[in-house]
Amino acid sequence: MAGTEFLKSIETNFKNATEALQKSEFKDSITPDLAHQIMMANATYVVRFAVRLRGTVHTFTGYRSVHSDHFEPVKGGIRYDLAVNQEEVEALAALMTYKCALVEVPFGGSKGGLIINVNDWSEEELERITRRFTQELAKRDLIHPSQNVPAPDVGTGEREMAWMADEFRRLNPTDLNAWACVTGKPVSKGGISGRTEATGRGVQYALRAFFDHPNDVKRTGLTPGLSGKRVIIQGLGNVGFHAALFLSTEDHCVITHVLERDGTIIDPNGIDILALKEYLSAERTIKGYKGFTQSGLEALEDDADILIPAAMELVITDNNAERIKAPLIIEAANGPISADADVILNDRNIVIIPDLYANAGGVTVSYFEWIKNLSRIRLGRLQRRAQENQISILVDGIEKMTGKVFPEDNLKKSLDGGSELDLVRSGLEDTMRNTYNVISEVWNSDKKSLSLRTAAMMVALRRVAQSYSTLGI
Repeated sequence: MAGTEFLKSIETNFKNATEALQKSEFKDSITPDLAHQIMMANATYVVRFAVRLRGTVHTFTGYRSVHSDHFEPVKGGIRYDLAVNQEEVEALAALMTYKCALVEVPFGGSKGGLIINVNDWSEEELERITRRFTQELAKRDLIHPSQNVPAPDVGTGEREMAWMADEFRRLNPTDLNAWACVTGKPVSKGGISGRTEATGRGVQYALRAFFDHPNDVKRTGLTPGLSGKRVIIQGLGNVGFHAALFLSTEDHCVITHVLERDGTIIDPNGIDILALKEYLSAERTIKGYKGFTQSGLEALEDDADILIPAAMELVITDNNAERIKAPLIIEAANGPISADADVILNDRNIVIIPDLYANAGGVTVSYFEWIKNLSRIRLGRLQRRAQENQISILVDGIEKMTGKVFPEDNLKKSLDGGSELDLVRSGLEDTMRNTYNVISEVWNSDKKSLSLRTAAMMVALRRVAQSYSTLGI
């Protein structure tokens, strides 16, 4: 099963990092017995519940796994997909633990899933199913603002999070923090600006951080800077779309390939991502769009500078890793490269920016949303006008000293105080840049040529181990 292979890959990466730590100057930071405790999932809850729909009773199976509660609440998305299984959920929960530790977000790791094909049900039916699932999770405090905070994942989004938050609030009408029980909600229901784009935006910031380190870029053989880099994107869902959009419009990358379930769009001159997304949303397929081919995952093997798998896990395995040509891969999805493929790609000196770092934009901005819900105030509401007044005074002084008028375009940009979206993007960029600096330092300090993935996992494990130590474990 894919879930079993995915879990095996996570555990292999964990063991590689543990062994590297025990051979490093930080060998005393994690003992083998503590490593074993950290690796294992604390608990996995399996629920089966019935919903009467279309005149009959339908039974659904769902999961919620808590990998580590060294910090509470624990955090992780809920996916709706027919392929959901216990091993996959536990693997994703483990990845959340390491991801949160790496970017210094004070959450433990959790993940959930419901075995369902969302296309089989109407919106009204999905709402009834989601509310029943929420009731089952709430019975075990597996949705709670101080204990377990879900978020969107594959097959879910703002709509489902709003339903879950509303159902939790109905079950807990006196809980002042009820809306903080999930993140990824619509802004009108306690969400935060920039959450929808967060994971894709984080991928962009991760690539910028990588290209800000010339010695790291040299390992790929690529020229400096993102501009003009040819990019293959696999998956045009929320993450892939935003990553492709921002990289093409803001960093001037050339998106040459977009892979979807029903084929691939290829345009060497660059694909108009916004137009393609509009077509996909309207037609629910990329067939018929300019540049369409029947190519499947084999298009991952085409020439490119950067490869971005942004859909599901295990799309690059030992079956195709030898044929991957891109010298740089950034994992926008969770676990798109198997452990066996990881070895092959590293042996071929292909640099992989790992998922536990590259995919962390979503949980980082979820943290901002959770803080917003607990503080019950919009980011920037207190300081925005004060910032504008300070800049206005400064500009006025410059004009008096120089006798010249401040350029109008610069004046407008300077006077616009930081909105919630500006502050969210600023916080996310700061997180991604600072985190990469730490990973790069470990990566470059080791003479045994660690992979970037192992370096990132070493940083995460040290932080988890330190947290356990302060708890007396």
